Amino acid sequence: MKDRNQSEDAAAIGMLRLRVKSCTELAEGVLGLRLESPDGSSLAPWTPGAHLDITLPSGLTRSYSLCGNPSDLKGYEIAVLREDAGRGASREIHATQLVGRELAAIAPRNQFALADASEHVFIAGGIGITPLLPMIRVLAEAGRPWMLHYCGRRLTGMPFVETLRELEASGTGSVSVYAADCDARLALEDMLGTTSPGAAVYCCGPERLLQAAEKAALASGRAFHMERFGRPDLAKPAEPPVQLSPQEQQGTDEEIDPDAPFEVEMARTGVTFEVGPGQSILGEARKHRQGLSFNCSDGYCGTCETAVLAGRPDHRDTVLSDEEKAEGATMMICVGRSCSRKLVLDL
Repeated sequence: MKDRNQSEDAAAIGMLRLRVKSCTELAEGVLGLRLESPDGSSLAPWTPGAHLDITLPSGLTRSYSLCGNPSDLKGYEIAVLREDAGRGASREIHATQLVGRELAAIAPRNQFALADASEHVFIAGGIGITPLLPMIRVLAEAGRPWMLHYCGRRLTGMPFVETLRELEASGTGSVSVYAADCDARLALEDMLGTTSPGAAVYCCGPERLLQAAEKAALASGRAFHMERFGRPDLAKPAEPPVQLSPQEQQGTDEEIDPDAPFEVEMARTGVTFEVGPGQSILGEARKHRQGLSFNCSDGYCGTCETAVLAGRPDHRDTVLSDEEKAEGATMMICVGRSCSRKLVLDL
């Protein structure tokens, strides 16, 4: 009988056991982990932009972008920034002796895939370089044009700079590094103005950078793709709060079974759509608006958190506390539904 390796098993059930092979300091506050199959077999293939869901010894499950070489199926590589103000996973990874330990994981999934374009422009903020690095690698190897604009607070805290310089030497792309402690700043509008009309812009990093990059890309008519790390800062909206008219609030108090169909109004765009049984708000919203960020799609990473302007959300995530769920000010639109006939969201 033919032996099954982890690649076949992952394709069948999506679950993995991975052993931490090594932990390496990649930059100040950034730890790189290499994870391999305990029996040395090949792992499930993945494409640039993919992420890996890992369950830590504490039971916390988090998603991390794969930043290694997609052709290397003997190991997965991730990079984790220590965030003392975060929700605990990064502190656990940095503080725990993980080498040699086995962790549960879900086979890589890609919701930030590299699309075909005449030119690719990458904008990274700090640890946001991780999903972009494999994209740059495959483009460089294929001889396709690309450019990277890499921003960070401190040059010593920016991982993979040397690797990126090596890829730049391939001759098909360019790397520009902007470190605040070196007084380097990126002028997004000017930069995008020099790109071709068919360029695709990919951005990953902190919320402020994402908002600025999306605005500049859409203003220049460039296709825009982004991915967030963690929950967006809803306390500081990019635009003033939307004021709802009485007509817009109709139906937001009418109670329904949360498994029944309901309406969602995207307040900033004016689009209204229906979410049926088995559908997600996120999936339907992405049909009407580019650039909506998400990661796990299972309600535990917090990336798709969205402000609720009217209506009663049905919370099905594991991110919000009981108090936050009772308040109903925000929801995770990847899994959440509605207890009212209509929800109005700040989208």
